[in-house]
Amino acid sequence: MTEQHFSAHARTRTGRSHQGVGHVDEHHDERFIVVGNHLAQHSELSLTAIGLAVHIHSLRSGTLVGIKALAAKFPEGETRIASALRELETHGYLARTKERLPSGRIVTRTISYNKPRTHTAPRPPKPHPEPTRTPTPPPAVPTSPPPPESHALPARDVLAGLRTHDPRLHLSEQDVRRLAPAVATWLERGVAPDDVQRTLAAGMPKEGVRHPAAFLAHRLTALLPPPLPAARPGPPRPAPLQNCDDCDRAFRAPTPGRCRGCSVAHQALAAAA
Repeated sequence: MTEQHFSAHARTRTGRSHQGVGHVDEHHDERFIVVGNHLAQHSELSLTAIGLAVHIHSLRSGTLVGIKALAAKFPEGETRIASALRELETHGYLARTKERLPSGRIVTRTISYNKPRTHTAPRPPKPHPEPTRTPTPPPAVPTSPPPPESHALPARDVLAGLRTHDPRLHLSEQDVRRLAPAVATWLERGVAPDDVQRTLAAGMPKEGVRHPAAFLAHRLTALLPPPLPAARPGPPRPAPLQNCDDCDRAFRAPTPGRCRGCSVAHQALAAAA
């Protein structure tokens, strides 16, 4: 039998246990990207979203990454791909913004982040508008209200920073995740993050606390402020811009879904079936 020879030797990562996965690592000299464990081992993203983020990050700038373009490459279908894109937007790995060009056409700008951006991260620079014979300033496009998930990161920061007010309020990562929804309720009711920290850390018992997480859970419930009074109704605002789940075209609607043309076509297909 002919003996095989290889130009490079594989390196095997070993561990103490013989159970579970093993690794054979080979060095890449070209055509590779670097993926952080914060994405590869993300506990709140689906496998479809993780794989889609890796694929988009490996593409060259300017490559089309609309729903239809991605569905033509992969077998997941437009519905799963649209859902995965929304996951990546929610967790800060992707940003899709609508822009109106001087010609009146609305385009979608997509930015991929190799690290999840925070709410304080700078926005990417806008590209130069297309040239036109009679340039006119683009009309302002109303932005949609922030989703409830917008308070998730500030809530975690509030809890993680409590130990700077009092070392006895040191919390584990698991405690921060468990208490974050209660803090997000305070933020949704108009309480500033600094005020939440001062309220939770004020008047600590002299003998200290044995279980900081349980102590804070009680205070978050017992001291919860009432909601702010409803503001007087103003003039109605137009519905926010959405991306059609089928054709990726921009349209105005209160919630994501299909545009009018795709909805009519979908109903016609359903009736014919």
